[in-house]
Amino acid sequence: MAGMTTPVAVIVDAAAYAQAVEDAVKASAAYYAGGTSVLDDDAYDRLVRGIAAWEAEHPDQVLSDSPTGKVAGGAVEGDVPHTVAMLSLDNVFSPEEFTAWTASLARRIGHDAERFSVEPKLDGLAIAARYTDGRLTRLITRGDGTAGEDVSHAIGTIEGLPQELAEQLTVEVRGEVLMTTAQFEHANEVRTAHGGQPFANPRNAAAGTLRAKDRAYTVPMTFFGYGLIPRPDTDVALAARLRECAHSDLMTRASELGVNTTGSTAVPGTTAESAEQVLARVQEIAALRTQLPFGIDGIVIKADLAGDQQAAGAGSRAPRWAIAYKLPAVEKITRLLEVEWNVGRTGIIAPRAVLEPVEIDGSTITYATLHNPADITRRDLRLGDHVMVHRAGDVIPRIEAPVAHLRTGDEKPIDFPEVCPRCGAAIDTGEQRWRCENGRNCHLVASLSYAAGRDQLDIEGLGHTRVVQLVESGLVADLADLFALTRDQLLGLERMGETSTDNLLTAIDTAKGRPLSRVLCALGVRGTGRSMSRRIARYFATMDTIRAADAETMQQVEGIGTEKAPSIVAELTELAPLIDKLADAGVNMTEPGATPPATPGDADGGADGGADGGAETTGGPLAGMTVVVTGAMAGTLEKLSRNQMNELIERAGGRSSSSVSKKTSLVVAGEGAGSKRAKAESLGVRLATPDEFAALIADFLD
Repeated sequence: MAGMTTPVAVIVDAAAYAQAVEDAVKASAAYYAGGTSVLDDDAYDRLVRGIAAWEAEHPDQVLSDSPTGKVAGGAVEGDVPHTVAMLSLDNVFSPEEFTAWTASLARRIGHDAERFSVEPKLDGLAIAARYTDGRLTRLITRGDGTAGEDVSHAIGTIEGLPQELAEQLTVEVRGEVLMTTAQFEHANEVRTAHGGQPFANPRNAAAGTLRAKDRAYTVPMTFFGYGLIPRPDTDVALAARLRECAHSDLMTRASELGVNTTGSTAVPGTTAESAEQVLARVQEIAALRTQLPFGIDGIVIKADLAGDQQAAGAGSRAPRWAIAYKLPAVEKITRLLEVEWNVGRTGIIAPRAVLEPVEIDGSTITYATLHNPADITRRDLRLGDHVMVHRAGDVIPRIEAPVAHLRTGDEKPIDFPEVCPRCGAAIDTGEQRWRCENGRNCHLVASLSYAAGRDQLDIEGLGHTRVVQLVESGLVADLADLFALTRDQLLGLERMGETSTDNLLTAIDTAKGRPLSRVLCALGVRGTGRSMSRRIARYFATMDTIRAADAETMQQVEGIGTEKAPSIVAELTELAPLIDKLADAGVNMTEPGATPPATPGDADGGADGGADGGAETTGGPLAGMTVVVTGAMAGTLEKLSRNQMNELIERAGGRSSSSVSKKTSLVVAGEGAGSKRAKAESLGVRLATPDEFAALIADFLD
């Protein structure tokens, strides 16, 4: 497993060191006091490690307020004493640093640690929850580690932290308060609706919300427990048992009491017998990071046994028996320079943020997603804003929110287009996503290029350049015109000889016979894609049945809800002339192997013919199974695109999916399979190699 580069800020002299200490303490104080900071996590980590490096070389010049030896960066105070010191964790950034830590731990305890616990490091705020006779009576922040701030006013607003335990015990539960992705979006909607500035990210939102006492609104947060300790008035026998318990057993006990732990997530806490097993689990958790509904910034590794913990002891800032393996930062602060307005193939006018270049997880980011004008307004984004940018794995970078406390007053409003930026036509602003009133005709080249693509009509020889030529010559004004092209018309174009003309006409004629699912996908109906087009086609079986469906009927297709159904029905109505023209040209309008759903007047009394409640092919080796394909295929499957693999799954009676869950029946894992394979293994989902899968569905291979 490759490690990340250890981030260290270079400090050249005593003056720079003093300034670095001041900057770190201020940043820490701003974050812990209200969830704001002038530095993002990565910048703060670099700064503190630079301070530590300078202090290691100049031990006689260490300042008393340095953050390196204090909990919470040395900037936080509280007035409620902790039962037991509530410390921070030291960090490692690579397998080599982790291996060095395990060696130092072995030296401290006199032998190799017998077992480790491995858990995700949740990106939130640490708190201690005190229970008396099973009732939650007090919440306290970490503070400076010896005393914290009383935030008991938040009791009842934190999911996963029960107000009553399953047993009437007097104990203290320690853990992390955070906001899930959905809670963060909700919090910003509520906050901006009340005139406040949006939070920059979920962690800041949790920190600010936990301390807020006088707001006119409340928003939910989530708790994950990571500790269970006795209090001074805990039953003596219970206190002794808690002190002797392994950490993994304490987490099982906490869960039994009704406390939320990572055991309920896709990245549950596990144990490992060796450093090698720990590093393998670190890699598994890191691979699943982008799929989690909450943020993690690392993995916490602890000596699991109580005896090893007691032998290792603790320093003034951190226990010596635990370490945080930090993952590369996925969020950075940069500036929003401008907003571009691009027109997609269906006429959607999409804003894109142009950023001051920033490096996140090894990639230089210069652009980020902005969903729509309403999203810009809701987030109160302005040109010149410092913004929090999020990117994880291959996910398209997005702006979380402006960092409002860094505003200078020089920021400017973002101008929204008054006419289509591509063709100058009027804009339909009736929905959140604005659209050129010319629709697909605004960007006809993109629309036709998409329709001719491999996973749609697969018209070989009809690339972007040829599409431009056909449009500019006036021969093609919509998709159906492709099927009316003549040999003489094509021969009249530049660089079109007899062979290329005949080959293109053959490819176009072949495209007429593509299944309905591909024709539907080629139309580019908003709100659908390849998978949804297949579901619709297999449910309804014919284009006529699809066009006859109202919104309620359309919702019978899996994945189509109350919001999407009316939009799909309306767009199919809008496309009616084009669909008629395609049918007249001889383009296939049926889905092989599917039959239309039964109607109330049919003998069987209802449309319940398949897995989606409609026209699904029954039988087949994958009947009733949900299948996910990941990694590179090999053997007889090597040349199949992902879309062709999904079509094959559905022909064999299964349902294709792009994500792994407890409902997944089978994961076909080829070479290079990463996070999806790891998740399948963690959930106990059946795995198959490409060759094993090919043998399973051999009768359905062409």
